[in-house]
Amino acid sequence: MSFRLTPTFRDRLTGSGRPLAGVWLCSGSPLVAEICAGSGLDWTLIDMEHAPNGLESVLAQLQAVAGHPITPVVRVPVGDAVIIKQVLDLGAQNVLVPMVNSAADAEAAVAAVRYPPRGRRGVGSALGRSARWNRVGGYLADADDHVSLFVQVETADAVASAAEIAAVDGVDGVFVGPSDLAASMGVLGEQTHPEVVAAVHATFDAVRAAGKPVGVNAFDPAVADAYLEAGASFVLVGADVTLLARGSEALAARFVPGQASRGRGSA
Repeated sequence: MSFRLTPTFRDRLTGSGRPLAGVWLCSGSPLVAEICAGSGLDWTLIDMEHAPNGLESVLAQLQAVAGHPITPVVRVPVGDAVIIKQVLDLGAQNVLVPMVNSAADAEAAVAAVRYPPRGRRGVGSALGRSARWNRVGGYLADADDHVSLFVQVETADAVASAAEIAAVDGVDGVFVGPSDLAASMGVLGEQTHPEVVAAVHATFDAVRAAGKPVGVNAFDPAVADAYLEAGASFVLVGADVTLLARGSEALAARFVPGQASRGRGSA
C-alpha cells in the first residue's frame, strides 16, 4: 500500500497565483479546527506558542482538517530540535519557527527539519504519522519535498537581518509578527505605528529580494489589504478565539442591556 501526502505550504504558495488567506487556531479544539477548515480559507496556523496546544491536540487538529482543502501550518513554541522532530513525526508538513533573529537561527531551524547529512532530524518514519507508518513510498529519500519551513521575523534585530535570514537555503518563507515587533521597538500594543509598519515593509522588501514569499498577521481587514498591496504572499486574517470573542460581544451588545457601552480589548 502506498500513501500520497498533500502538497506543502511552499507548494501552495508557488502554485496559487494569488495571496493566501488564513485563520489562526488557538482554541486547541479539533472541532473548531474542522469548522474553520471547511470555511473556504486557504491555510490555517495551529499555534503551540501562545495557545493551549500540546502534541496530542496538534495531532487531533491535523487529523480534523485532513479531509478539507486547507493547508495546516504548525507554529512550534520555540526553535527546539526535539519539539520540531516530534511535530514533524505527528504528520505536520509545514512548520513555522518563531523568534528567528539571525541567519544562524534560521540555519538551526533548517537543520531541525532535515534528515542527515543535511540536518539532524531524528529518524522515526516507521513509527510516525509523518510517513504514514512507512506507507509513503520513499519518504526518507524525498523527505525534503514533504516538509516546508517558515521562520518568523518579529524583532528589530530580525528586521535588520531579514535579507540574510531569507537567503538561508531551506527557509521557504518568512512570516512577520507586528505585535512582538512593536514591543521590540518600544511601542508595545501599537502594531500600526508608522515605524512598525515601515519595519514590516522593509522586511517585505528584503525577503522578496531574496526570492522568498513573505507573510504577515493582520486581523484588521484594512491593514490586511494594505499589506497585500505591499506584496504579502500570505496573511492571517483572523483567529478562532477572537472571532468567538468579538461575535459573542456583538450579541451581548445587541441583546443585553448596558453591554453596548462596555469597552472591548483589541484583537
